[in-house]
Amino acid sequence: MCFSPQADLVAGIGVTAIGVDACRNIRGRSDHLLLATLPLILGVHELIEDFVWWGLQGHVPHEVGRVALWAYLAIAFVVLPVFVPLAVFMLEPTVHRRRRMVPFVALGGVVSTVLLVAMLSGPVSAALHPWHLSYSIDLHHGGLVVGLYVVAICGALLFSGYRHIALFGVANLAAVVALAALTIDGFASLWCVYAAISAGAIALHMRYAKPHSAKPYVLT
Repeated sequence: MCFSPQADLVAGIGVTAIGVDACRNIRGRSDHLLLATLPLILGVHELIEDFVWWGLQGHVPHEVGRVALWAYLAIAFVVLPVFVPLAVFMLEPTVHRRRRMVPFVALGGVVSTVLLVAMLSGPVSAALHPWHLSYSIDLHHGGLVVGLYVVAICGALLFSGYRHIALFGVANLAAVVALAALTIDGFASLWCVYAAISAGAIALHMRYAKPHSAKPYVLT
């Protein structure tokens, strides 16, 4: 868990390094570009949160902390809901399979837009809590939006034509449930273990899977 800025820093550096390795092993697989980039985004995301911690603790100027706060939430709330289903869309080898991903990409776009509007409408804040940061935006029907957020990201993974991607979706769904059970207000902050596991799984796939060797289990 991201218990402290020190934990965020260690996790951020580690996940970013894993992301660099994943990108180095694309090996001409342009359809894997977004998937390989995801660990890099998650690693940078953790490093950004360090500045949110330090801003709240008074170790960096308040303005720096505010910029980091907005950058952190922009990635979590605006980028990821679209990026993840789009990455799965790019992986699918058939037109039919890609069409099945379109609703998740569209749903992610809607969720991103709703969350971006809520952020721009304000207020946006973060607070120090034991073992995590609590992020807050003025969001109507928050439970519904969070549910749709999970559907957009995990649904795209679960409905992929690749068995290992679908299993990755099961793992992501389990992680979401576990984090939500631990804490609601700190959910957006508890990314370290999730990011590390996700980045590691993606990097292993990029390093050891031979180009174009993986066959979807449903070719329709």
